[in-house]
Amino acid sequence: MAKILIAEDETVMQDIIADYMRRGGHTCFTAGDGEDALMLLKTNPMDLMILDVMMPRLDGFTVCKIAREMGGMPIILLTARSGEEDKLRGYGCGADDYMTKPFSPRVLLAKVNALLRRSSPAAAGAITAGKIMLHPNAHTVCLDGQEIALTHKEYELLSFLMANPGQMFSREQLLNRVWGFDFAGSTRTVDTHIKTLRQKLGDEGRHIVTLIRSGYKFEAAV
Repeated sequence: MAKILIAEDETVMQDIIADYMRRGGHTCFTAGDGEDALMLLKTNPMDLMILDVMMPRLDGFTVCKIAREMGGMPIILLTARSGEEDKLRGYGCGADDYMTKPFSPRVLLAKVNALLRRSSPAAAGAITAGKIMLHPNAHTVCLDGQEIALTHKEYELLSFLMANPGQMFSREQLLNRVWGFDFAGSTRTVDTHIKTLRQKLGDEGRHIVTLIRSGYKFEAAV
């Protein structure tokens, strides 16, 4: 699926990470120090890099900063330190995510897949609000990086509301826009779909705001 560079000087850890990435269908390249990691990046464009902070020759912070200047691929930093300052420094160097050792390789793979989805060409025209990302080209919706199952009308309703943030629409307007002018059902259909949408979106369902006796609107900044 994707080309992943694993820059990690501990051979055992490097092997564990590479094994899980390959199980996820990815192709792995490995480097045991910072200079080798940059050499690989210069000769082999990568889709994502997993980068250990404490490495010989060049540390992960330095590699991260240089790699970010080379392109926009997602970068996940690995470190044995859990201090806030280290995390802030990593994000300041351009890291997209951070994992503290020891960590679950399964969780790391999930983070990798989420970042790859967000950085894919299909995500270029995505509409986002909080942890919701709607992909018009792929006709899918992801919640915190994980795709959620929506019916066709649920997707169309959410897509319409997200494309018009802050605008109030009556139930009749939503029926006409999403179901069509020839729809023979009642306005309660809208309420039912809004309810199931909120349930599937969990806490992020708060973005769909009810206006008493008026209708609904999507507030991206709630």
